[in-house]
Amino acid sequence: MEYSLNAEEVRVLGSMIEKELTTPEYYPLSLNALTNACNQKSNRDPVMTLSEEDVVKALDTLRFKQLAIISADGGRVPKYRHLLAEKMGLMPAELAVVSELLVRGPQTVGELRTRGERMHPFGDLAAVEELLRELMERGMPLITKMARQPGRKEPRYAHLFSGMPECSEESKEAAPEPARQRVMAENERIAKLEEEVASLRSEVAGLRRMVEEFKAQFE
Repeated sequence: MEYSLNAEEVRVLGSMIEKELTTPEYYPLSLNALTNACNQKSNRDPVMTLSEEDVVKALDTLRFKQLAIISADGGRVPKYRHLLAEKMGLMPAELAVVSELLVRGPQTVGELRTRGERMHPFGDLAAVEELLRELMERGMPLITKMARQPGRKEPRYAHLFSGMPECSEESKEAAPEPARQRVMAENERIAKLEEEVASLRSEVAGLRRMVEEFKAQFE
């Protein structure tokens, strides 16, 4: 992947794609509308609080990377739109999947189908799986399949606009239950006691040898 977007750029790009697909009548977006879209409490993970200045900075770098432009539609207020479809030849269904991954992070096939329906209708899970396969097998892959997490039945997919995703905290080994923690603590306490007893026995045996040697001097 030739791009390496930061968190703000990812959120701005994903939000523009989402609004184009969900509310085309209000797209392209003004700076105020785009900022509100980035800071939505719903359909966002993580929830962010970007200022208009943060969004302007992200837009400037996205424009430099040829992923966004100021719309030529005119009007009293500048409006912005993304160039991902033109830049990478993506269809609406592909844009919907990419946008969902950009605004909500790694997800399973089922999550992508359910959540992506608001942007584009998917016939079934197989249709989403086919889209994911195509996005992974492009000359420049846009997404990757992550390793299945412990305790989860399905793997998740992530975008590659920020490089290879790191394993999330969720993918690390789950913390043991309180009962198991107590048992582990008790086992550790017993092990320490046994170690101390063994050490004391060794010391007593040494003292005994010293006493025997001392007594032997007077026999």
